[in-house]
Amino acid sequence: MKLYEIYKSHSIISTDSRTCPVGSLFFALKGENFDANAFALGALEKGASYAVIDKPEYAVDERFILVNDSLKTLQDLARFHRRQLGTKIIGITGTNGKTTTKELIATVLSQKFNTHFTQGNFNNHIGVPLTLLQLKPEHEIAVVEMGANHPGEIKLLTEIAEPDFGLITNVGKAHLEGFGSFEGVKKTKAELYDFLRQHNGKIFLNEENENLQEMAQKSGFSEKHSILGYALNSRIEGKLATGKIVSGSPFLEMECSTSEGSFGVKTQLIGRYNAENVLAAVSIGAFFGISNEKIKFALENYQPQNNRSQYIQTAKNRLIIDAYNANPTSMQAAILNFAEMEDENKTLIIGDMLELGEQSDAEHQRIVDLIVEKGFTDVFLVGKCFQAVKSNFINFADVDELTVYLQKNPFQNRFILVKGSHGIHLEKIIGEL
Repeated sequence: MKLYEIYKSHSIISTDSRTCPVGSLFFALKGENFDANAFALGALEKGASYAVIDKPEYAVDERFILVNDSLKTLQDLARFHRRQLGTKIIGITGTNGKTTTKELIATVLSQKFNTHFTQGNFNNHIGVPLTLLQLKPEHEIAVVEMGANHPGEIKLLTEIAEPDFGLITNVGKAHLEGFGSFEGVKKTKAELYDFLRQHNGKIFLNEENENLQEMAQKSGFSEKHSILGYALNSRIEGKLATGKIVSGSPFLEMECSTSEGSFGVKTQLIGRYNAENVLAAVSIGAFFGISNEKIKFALENYQPQNNRSQYIQTAKNRLIIDAYNANPTSMQAAILNFAEMEDENKTLIIGDMLELGEQSDAEHQRIVDLIVEKGFTDVFLVGKCFQAVKSNFINFADVDELTVYLQKNPFQNRFILVKGSHGIHLEKIIGEL
């Protein structure tokens, strides 16, 4: 495979013609509003050694590698590279918590193994190949995050990454516009189980989650040796790990058990809903022979980033920032968790949940009703989806309107939950709080 020989000497991959390090390999991909074939020459001028293109009119000299489809070539190259290495791959997907779980697992595994893992949210049909192409021979384990908003996407990603193990964090109501229904979500996420069953892989399964158990059974996982189970509030028999929540105000504390014994964990994570994510990392660490002491050290030293369940103390207020993503399942969990926290001056700043399609109004109304049910009165809603439902709370069309309000009415000495979809950009108001 000529391209693979070139890749081995030029292993830095770029898909952005504006950032092509010297000696890199540029892939000309197409987007909704651009065709990177037109920028291939510019990529070479920036520093790339070769450019993979799929339109012959742009091939000027031998530095251009003409293929039928640049994207498929990128994916095929990644799969081929993955097959050349002995790296064990753990595929992770789920509606909520997959990025946090990925990072917790990678942090734990790094205590013993040379571990590679998906950076940021590079979890789609482009990001997964790029993650795989960063693999080096010295990497022993890779944790690869897989995202989807349409049926068939997880199937594609598993066929590229060919994981040996898999974990689905949970399934919930998200991207309903693309999936069509909750059943569509379950079927798509279960494509990870399907691949692993067909290729004799193993799955790490939260045995408390009835949806995941049902999905595993439908995929053909009935043999105990292929299911590596864990569960909250359960006995250790037959499971890699069990755990229980000790405290969640504001940081999650747990008592966890493996076959090695029990240990306490004081995490830097906000939210009781992160307990399942922590336990997943404990179970995978236990399976790969990492001691409880090292698992504990890794989990306690992990700090969340990128506006995911972050606790921030400002000069004026205390904040829980969970503004990277939002869907009905995660929104409900965040509000319920906040309701359980003991504080007399709590404020909600809640942004729209995007990509819910025709179910948007009903799901946003349910969130408003939940806020009322839990007795919150200091509530600020942001976005046109919330404006479309019945509510007596203050509502802003967008984050800019909210910013103006906060500048005129500054908050002081409040405990504030900031939660919404990334597209609402609630992170912009952190400076005002």
